[in-house]
Amino acid sequence: MKKLSALASLMMLATVGANAADYTIEVQNLTRSTLFTPLLVAAHSTDSDLFSVGEPATLALQTMAEGGNITPLAAEISDAGGMIVENPAGGLLVAGATTTAMFNNDAAPTNDHLSIVAMLLPTNDGFVGLDSMLLPTEPGTYRYMLKGYDAGTEANNELRGSGAPGEAGMPVPPPLDPLLGTNGTGMPGDAEGFVHIHRGVLGDTDSVAGASDIDATRHRWLNPVARVTITVK
Repeated sequence: MKKLSALASLMMLATVGANAADYTIEVQNLTRSTLFTPLLVAAHSTDSDLFSVGEPATLALQTMAEGGNITPLAAEISDAGGMIVENPAGGLLVAGATTTAMFNNDAAPTNDHLSIVAMLLPTNDGFVGLDSMLLPTEPGTYRYMLKGYDAGTEANNELRGSGAPGEAGMPVPPPLDPLLGTNGTGMPGDAEGFVHIHRGVLGDTDSVAGASDIDATRHRWLNPVARVTITVK
């Protein structure tokens, strides 16, 4: 029995060693003019996630997707024992820019899934997302393309407004303000009620009227919207 116990212990140690690694995670904004609000990069166990496609958004996800506030999602992951990097870019991640987060999961090898979120601006409740991807363990460089999702919590009226959960309209930080139109009447439609692939913004070319406050010549986008490069050592 002692030999079996020793063998089991060695197998457990080998498993821990195989799952533990140093990770450098780069996120690049691939859009032409869309802004990413502060990113949340999280390494966590299979028991946690930030969002689920096809399911209603949690209040924490809604708070991020409508206003860019990642604090509630970060708290949920941290409370569950996950590792988080908040706002690695130190603010908005502009088009073409790259930011980096780093993890070492030696102390918590069960944090072997990666999730990433940030609100897309200008949108009502759009976000770039990676949902609970199993982290590679072999040394090397790995690249993934990320899509834009719609939280389904707010109608995509494409109008200036509030970033508070449950309040209509898009938040407009100072860098975005001069790039948007005004006096839009609002795009038709209702909140979908579940997380889904974003249609992309529609916009128009009327800067002082029209249906949308989004400039279609500047801010329209199609998926994918970001590239993630993971380096494992």
